[in-house]
Amino acid sequence: MSKAIEQKKAVVSEIAEKLSNSKSTVVTDYRGLNVKQVNELRKQLREAGVEFKVLKNTLTRRATEQVGMSDLDTYLTGPTAIAFSNEDVVAPAKVLYNFSKENKALEIKGGVVEGKVVGFDEIKALADLPSREGLLSMLLSVLQAPVRNLALAVKAVAEKDGEEGAAQEA
Repeated sequence: MSKAIEQKKAVVSEIAEKLSNSKSTVVTDYRGLNVKQVNELRKQLREAGVEFKVLKNTLTRRATEQVGMSDLDTYLTGPTAIAFSNEDVVAPAKVLYNFSKENKALEIKGGVVEGKVVGFDEIKALADLPSREGLLSMLLSVLQAPVRNLALAVKAVAEKDGEEGAAQEA
């Protein structure tokens, strides 16, 4: 086999591995972004722990076929860049959606969330979720509320008993 075919097979297997290991994958069309904007986008994605790659559609289609995500092929048209996140489901959607609000040239096509192929609407809904830290903060406040209320009730009872005791002594 020729060297070029071997290289393409390696790229296809790398894409397939990224697709299968990724918790969240977002497919974008980056046409119209200048170099400065692309560099800024890459920086924001890197800070969020997201890998952003420009990939050939034909090689990506072969990879989607390998991992059973052929439904993603409908989004693989025109210049395509894909964001992969192995850690945070929300991060790529949030960064790309917020960036696309300021830079209209970036178009979010669709993606894969935990193995399920989704469209733009689902990616947008994911982007609107609070961050992982925000969700943990909300959970913590919900868990603390009963304990805080119990402490306030105990304090109120103790103060009431203290007042009654003082009134009886007088």
